[in-house]
Amino acid sequence: MKGMAPAFVELPSRVSVYEVSPRDGLQNESAQVATHAKVRLIEALVDAGVQRIEVGSFVAPKWVPQMADADEVCRMIERRQGVTYACLCPNARGLDRARAADVDEIAVFVSASETHNLKNVNKSIAQTLRAFEPVIAPAVDQGLRVRGYVSTMWGCPYEGEVDPARGLELAKHLLGSGCYQVSLGDTIGVGTPVQTQRILDLFAADIPLEQIALHLHDTRGTALANVLVGLQMGITTFDASVAGLGGCPYAPGAAGNLATEDLVYTLHGMGIDTGIDLEKLWQAGQVAEAIVGRDLPGKVHRAGVRSLAK
Repeated sequence: MKGMAPAFVELPSRVSVYEVSPRDGLQNESAQVATHAKVRLIEALVDAGVQRIEVGSFVAPKWVPQMADADEVCRMIERRQGVTYACLCPNARGLDRARAADVDEIAVFVSASETHNLKNVNKSIAQTLRAFEPVIAPAVDQGLRVRGYVSTMWGCPYEGEVDPARGLELAKHLLGSGCYQVSLGDTIGVGTPVQTQRILDLFAADIPLEQIALHLHDTRGTALANVLVGLQMGITTFDASVAGLGGCPYAPGAAGNLATEDLVYTLHGMGIDTGIDLEKLWQAGQVAEAIVGRDLPGKVHRAGVRSLAK
């Protein structure tokens, strides 16, 4: 398109996969998943070579009942050297729980849409940022890494299109407050490749893209196309959920999170290393499906793994 000459770079040789199924995936399940089953899933993912994994969320149990046992999950998992275990942590109380649970990393979250933010956490964006003040800096001072999420970057279920400049200002605020990385979320899976390029072009003018990750939902089947644009523009961290566990609450019945197997299959087919064993990852997807008791939508999960032609 005219005026949209891509600022593509050489594809990376390695990509970091940030696994979110134990938190972003399971939190959407209506039936409670047993603590030991969550631990089984986490350990299967680590066995597959996943090195960054969000294992739970320290939010009020009345708001997210599925995450009520996050403290116990953190106590029960067998920690592996070289693996980062992270939890969502929205406030000072959450930080206290994170410290007690001995996690390596916490994550804070805000929406680029004012309406979505109010619906999601019952706070305005300004109030949410103020709530982070006793979280981010103290966590960094105590040796915890802090990751930020900015959701609804590609669109909001209440407001429609979202000005990406709003998300850019939030990302700059989070990085300036001490976050080491900000993950941009296509929360309802509406993004298209040209839109992704525009967003990343805007961010690249102000923020090194190595500090940006992409959290892409596959609700409309465009997540991998957006991943390719991200790769070509210098993004090297992508969030994903094994077997597509999770889903978009604003599109009932539709696929939500990008399936980790689909991401890894694609990356490996492009000669990009992830450090993950795809066959073992597929087996972890079988664990995920067993513990939630329903079919999961990931494409590789459903079709199976085949060897790529040499």
